[in-house]
Amino acid sequence: MRYLTKVAAAVVAGVLLVPAAAGADSQGGKGGDYRTGYALGQRAYDYGLPLLDTERLFQTSTSVNSSDDSGNGPVNQFNHLPKLVVPKPDQRSVVAPNADTLYSLAWLDLSDEPQVIHVPAIKNRFYVMEMLTPWTENFYNITSHDGPHGKGTHRLTRGGDFAVVPPGYTGDLPAGVHRIESPYKRVWVLGRTLIRGASDTPAVNAIQKRYTVTPLSRYGRPHTPPKPSPPDTTLNIATVPGTKPGDDPLTFYTALGRELRTFKPMPGDRRLLKRLERIGVGPGTDPARSHRLSAATLRGMRDAVAQGRAHTDDVVKRMYAASAPAHNGYLVMNTGAYGTDYRRRAVVDQIGLGAPLSHISVYPFARTDKQSRPLSGAHRYVLHVPAGRMPPVKGFWSLTLYDKDGFFVPNPIDRYVLNDRSDLHRNSDGSMDLYVQHDEPTDKAERKNWLPAPEDGFSLMWRLYGPSPDALPGLLDGTGWKPPAIERATPGHLQ
Repeated sequence: MRYLTKVAAAVVAGVLLVPAAAGADSQGGKGGDYRTGYALGQRAYDYGLPLLDTERLFQTSTSVNSSDDSGNGPVNQFNHLPKLVVPKPDQRSVVAPNADTLYSLAWLDLSDEPQVIHVPAIKNRFYVMEMLTPWTENFYNITSHDGPHGKGTHRLTRGGDFAVVPPGYTGDLPAGVHRIESPYKRVWVLGRTLIRGASDTPAVNAIQKRYTVTPLSRYGRPHTPPKPSPPDTTLNIATVPGTKPGDDPLTFYTALGRELRTFKPMPGDRRLLKRLERIGVGPGTDPARSHRLSAATLRGMRDAVAQGRAHTDDVVKRMYAASAPAHNGYLVMNTGAYGTDYRRRAVVDQIGLGAPLSHISVYPFARTDKQSRPLSGAHRYVLHVPAGRMPPVKGFWSLTLYDKDGFFVPNPIDRYVLNDRSDLHRNSDGSMDLYVQHDEPTDKAERKNWLPAPEDGFSLMWRLYGPSPDALPGLLDGTGWKPPAIERATPGHLQ
């Protein structure tokens, strides 16, 4: 993340001072004291949150035996969202959903054999099949985007078949089937297909029906996933252990130990895991049952989990403050590949779970206006896009509003996004003004460019899908195209 200042780089690298805790003692012993428990517990929280969050999502999504049209359903098959998302109280499992694409989701279980993904011929429409590990690392993409394609990205417009194989698989594949080597036996496939408004739904649905998952042993023969009788679409909502009110926070570390045995750590994690041994965290371990950890250490570990979300928010604020000057008031970061940058991975988990690699999409994000004041529906905002300064993308762009927790905000006109498919008003000089406010504008032109806001706080996120290859470096380091500043306004003039 070369575009961040030294302050942000220090935060991302893990140099975050632990605040003194009221009443914290310094009881020693083999397990260390409160500060050790808190500091290392915080590192374990950053490290393990994405893994436990994807487990939460897996347990919830696959708890039904029949697709529910919300992306949930059995493993080893696509479960589609057949229409644009409308906010519902019970659909708050994935933060920062988009209103630009229809999702096609699949959880692959490669324990028994490889699974073959078929993608039909798709012309003149952006799509991406993103494949993520349980650690939220984006290890492969099948996409229409013609940007820079390195290892792990396959551009496809003519259709094709891809066998996703488990680690160590040495079997042969049928002729014409591309091989994708997964680092783990579980894969989250996050498919997105561009939709050009509600009237485009039938066309996208027709494409979705042709996305298929077939066991390798059934490849080349008709295969239809068995339909359960009776079908059950009642979700069992899972949570991350230790984070729900009433949980013992230590169960977070117990669950992390269990998941580390199932999804082995990456080689680069050894250094951190060696440090975490001091507080009994590692594959198969359960610190709550340890007899060598002091009460002070365990108390520090509990507090680290209890304060985990606040800690992540604090990291976001620091990264935001470092990024904003170079990016017109926005946080811009690389996503999809994190290595040992555990805090950046935890941040993305909280504000944009499942974000792809930056050459697929960039997500400028804002919680404040240009003057660093928190965004609130109590004020009116204008985003001015100069003529000739539209986002430099080959796919699509959009601006989406979320509430403070990262979900859509219900509003009277069911509008959650402004994008390059919206019927937007242009000024006489070719520029464009976007209006973000709670009350409906009285001016007809402003209403066309209005993004409804809640009465209280909110955030804004740009999506730049298929960024132009020559524009991508400048997007990331702040030397190129910048998203328009969010300016607080009064009737008649900007402040």
